Amino acid sequence: MIPAVSFAGKRVSLFGLGGSGIATARALIEGGADVLAWDDNPGSVANAAAVGIATGDLRGADWAKFSAFVLSPGVPLTHPKPHWTVELARASGVEIIGDIELFCRERTLLAPAAPFIAITGTNGKSTTTALTAHILKSAGRDTQMGGNIGRAVMTLDPPEPGRHYVVECSSYQIDLAPSINPTAGVLLNLTPDHLDRHGTMQHYAAIKERLAAGSETAIVGVDDSWCAQLADRLERAGRHVIRISKRLPLTDGYFADGTDLMEAVHGRYSRVAFLEGIGSLRGQHNAQNALAAVAACLKVGLDLGEIQSGLESFPGLAHRMEQVGRKDHVLFINDSKATNADAAAPALSSFPRIYWIAGGLPKEGGIEP
Repeated sequence: MIPAVSFAGKRVSLFGLGGSGIATARALIEGGADVLAWDDNPGSVANAAAVGIATGDLRGADWAKFSAFVLSPGVPLTHPKPHWTVELARASGVEIIGDIELFCRERTLLAPAAPFIAITGTNGKSTTTALTAHILKSAGRDTQMGGNIGRAVMTLDPPEPGRHYVVECSSYQIDLAPSINPTAGVLLNLTPDHLDRHGTMQHYAAIKERLAAGSETAIVGVDDSWCAQLADRLERAGRHVIRISKRLPLTDGYFADGTDLMEAVHGRYSRVAFLEGIGSLRGQHNAQNALAAVAACLKVGLDLGEIQSGLESFPGLAHRMEQVGRKDHVLFINDSKATNADAAAPALSSFPRIYWIAGGLPKEGGIEP
């Protein structure tokens, strides 16, 4: 656990008592904060009270006494309309933050040099997060992985100078992290998603841009127009930007040439890694994930040999191009985490003959033959 000592002696309100909410409340209490927590679900309130978290309906609280309001990322901040707790916090001028913001403040306070890789994007962020953490661990680095994948970020081990953090960040989490400041901030791609919570594509993209803009180095996939324009904008503002592309030869940056991962420096190309024969990273979309991981790991000091070894030993993630069986000449692949057209299309293009089993709710966009 990371005790939230930056809020020691302060009164903090918290809403959302699922797993990450309880973890965040406990981190605040461990750091010396006076926490009052609530949830619209009575069962969640009871669970929190059972582990010693002070609970109370925030409708009747004195908001003038709160130094901050910690909101679960699953609770609407803006769209379709702000949650009632958000309206109360804003009416009293109380800052609204989330668990990623707490982590960033603790890292800044305790070990600002601790390498911090934050990863976001519409598609591919979980695979890229897991791959980056795997490469670091296989190279012997002290590595903590969490955020929107696996462990709640405040349950990770406390920041130390040599400890590496690889954190997956959703748009909801970034929206609640005004001071996010990664060593390397990865933005893989941007396509329409979660617009029910963000209202417009412009608002969704602006939230994602905050992670890249706050980074020491922004690693940006430039295969879609939103990210390409964002990379140009950041560079004009004086930010350090590394571009990656799964299909475009770049003048500067990293790109895929088949299964070869190439570095471009002023138009001169050299191979930095390869994916040939790595079943867990087949497909053009995984080339982008690997490019991001390579760029991030180079940023925090790994060498090419360590990176290639990590790529080759990566086991992959469940439900993401996962090979689950074979019968005679038929290979069965579980890619059920591909929940929109932009995620499904690259996987389908990775094999010559496909029998596709699909279901679920429709989303905007489609797949052309």
